[in-house]
Amino acid sequence: MNKIDEMIKKLCPNGVEYKPLISFTKVLRGRRLTKNQLSLNAPFPVFHGGLEPLGFYSEANRPANSVMIINVGASAGTVGFCDKAFWSSDGCFTLESSENNSRYLYYAILCQEGFLKSRVRKAGIPTLDSCVVEKLIIPVPPLEIQEEIVHILDKFTELTAELTAELTAELTARKKQYEFYRDQLLSFGKVSPLLTSGLNDENVRWIPLGDIATIMRGGNFQKKDFNETGVPCIHYGQIYTKYGLHADKTFTFISETVAVKQKFADPNDIVMAVTSENVEDVCKCVAWVGNEKVAISGHSAIIHHNQNAKYLSYYFHTSMFFGQKRKLAHGTKVIEVTPDSLAKIIVPIPSLAEQERIVAILDRFDTLVNDISQGIPAEIEARKKQYEFYRDKLLSFKKAG
Repeated sequence: MNKIDEMIKKLCPNGVEYKPLISFTKVLRGRRLTKNQLSLNAPFPVFHGGLEPLGFYSEANRPANSVMIINVGASAGTVGFCDKAFWSSDGCFTLESSENNSRYLYYAILCQEGFLKSRVRKAGIPTLDSCVVEKLIIPVPPLEIQEEIVHILDKFTELTAELTAELTAELTARKKQYEFYRDQLLSFGKVSPLLTSGLNDENVRWIPLGDIATIMRGGNFQKKDFNETGVPCIHYGQIYTKYGLHADKTFTFISETVAVKQKFADPNDIVMAVTSENVEDVCKCVAWVGNEKVAISGHSAIIHHNQNAKYLSYYFHTSMFFGQKRKLAHGTKVIEVTPDSLAKIIVPIPSLAEQERIVAILDRFDTLVNDISQGIPAEIEARKKQYEFYRDKLLSFKKAG
């Protein structure tokens, strides 16, 4: 029997009472400040719509060690804790409870963060109503038990944060190593491949993409056309958010009726998003290695070729390619690279056998660095789940009565 079990047996042998927050806690809404009232040199952080300070103010309206729940914007439903006095705006609820450990309340409510986010009203500006918070049911053991749980979870939180930081630092180093090695491998000893074609010493041809590929724009379907089944499709926005370097399955489908009017990528084609909000992301691409044709949306380029698709996809993520696309990108709020411009990009083309060898090497690096099911990212995710499981288990009690 551990210490918590012993304390429960002694202090609440018949179980722990579960109560709605409103029965013992005040849910307070803050007051909004104008931009002119904010300062970078004031002592107290101001929270509104997120756990990052909006700015700083000369006064505080909430004490240190307060629980926060963001109630507006993209972060609505997020639970936080501030160990310093601060100013709470009207986009940030705070909890006031004189009879309970505030850090305990934070951990208990954090267990239900997913529920809070599921109750956010999505119409217009995402909003979490105070009544949802007030009706939240949490276990309220005696104060001594709350303090012991906080002691355990604070230690475990600190340890988990340290381990995650170490893994993240290692992942960052691996990514830089991978990117350096990838660029070296795909430069073929050519110091500056920018816009000069020909052969180098290793019989690698540096030629315009248009010489080995036909490039056309995607079709015109939209997100509202998505179905759960039907003709597989790739929307350009998904290339930024869902896809990696290559894919053999899609996340969405469209109906046969909509598909009739679309443009399709064949197996081994490259699908490239040619519109973005910034130069860094524009031209992100995915090699389609599935067994069937796939419908492609607008703001995309379909690159049809007879090379190794994964090889080209790797090259389109190198610093050499970035240097070329930067010169071809245009626009201010919306950045675009046209298919005609893409045809002028100079690419290194070794033999197909050499392309396959390079892909095999880079695939191993990519798996280690990026695949959530293997390598360091999986370890970071496992640490997170382990922490959440232990926290939730520690905060689960036999109900009184």
